[in-house]
Amino acid sequence: MTKTTTRNRGQHPNDTKIFAPKWYPIFKEAVDDLCYLLSRGYGGNSSVEIVGNRYKLNKRQRMAVSRIAAREEEVLHRKSKEISIGNLVGKTVEIDGFNLLILLENALSGAYVFKCRDGTYWDISSVHGSYKRVTKTELAIEMVGDILQKLQVGKVKWLLDSPVSNSGKLLAFLAELSERKSYDWDMELVFDPDKVLAVSEFVVVTSDGEILDSAKAWVNLGGYLVDNYLESVSVVDV
Repeated sequence: MTKTTTRNRGQHPNDTKIFAPKWYPIFKEAVDDLCYLLSRGYGGNSSVEIVGNRYKLNKRQRMAVSRIAAREEEVLHRKSKEISIGNLVGKTVEIDGFNLLILLENALSGAYVFKCRDGTYWDISSVHGSYKRVTKTELAIEMVGDILQKLQVGKVKWLLDSPVSNSGKLLAFLAELSERKSYDWDMELVFDPDKVLAVSEFVVVTSDGEILDSAKAWVNLGGYLVDNYLESVSVVDV
């Protein structure tokens, strides 16, 4: 029997203030500057500190800016390997489970999500070694399952980080939903899904830049769902 939960991700108390539209011109300049520094070989942490200090950004704002930014060559390289959403018929898809699911849970719960320079979306939450289902978990998973069925993909495989607490429970829930909704899915606990996805021969689903840099092919499924299937999403796009 499916266990219900009243837990939600949602916004942090100060987010409506620190991510208000009046900040967007500042964020754009900050991201432009960070991309410039990264593209010229400056280190990530030091570049974020320089930019954050210049624009007087707090910790969460700096995290958002760092997620949005990427080097010019990274963006071009990632785009060259992106598969269009309509070109997945019969293809095998491997999903970075926590990456996609937490993004959708946040977007569905009203938390801010951030459009990155490579076209993907990121949230600024993390599982911190432990994952707990929230009120939007089932809806998020069903959205993924329904759209993949509609797109007529071949095999679908979810990869979950085995070191994350409760990953086994999420795998069991994915299996339950897969059977109930007739999704043709495989699920696996992997110690380091990033390494597996980075060398995958299949189409990967993630917004993790390091995976995108190495993967053979990827599809921006999270971005497609945020742009086309979610209403009233709190998006910062600079």
